[in-house]
Amino acid sequence: MADFDPEQFEDKYANYFPELQQAYKNAFNRMNDQYDSELVHAIDQQVLNESEPFYEGDGEFRVELPEDPYDRLTGVLVERDRFEEVLERHVEEIEAELQRVFGFA
Repeated sequence: MADFDPEQFEDKYANYFPELQQAYKNAFNRMNDQYDSELVHAIDQQVLNESEPFYEGDGEFRVELPEDPYDRLTGVLVERDRFEEVLERHVEEIEAELQRVFGFA
């Protein structure tokens, strides 16, 4: 784990890329164990690949999603409500993993 510096997180891909990859991977693995793997994979590859993590302060992270995430989904048939439920849970997992990876949890 790298020592976390909020200012360096502004250039997160240069300073914390391995930690970001680990957090997203851990969240993906947990979600893949709990939910339909086809849907989790589609969310990971078609929505979360364009997401942006931000440090909010006090050990809290926020993941910003691209616009219209449901409309980005292809190759998987899922009702919007189910998609939004799984996506919300996945984002929560990523935020929790970011806290863990950076030593806040």
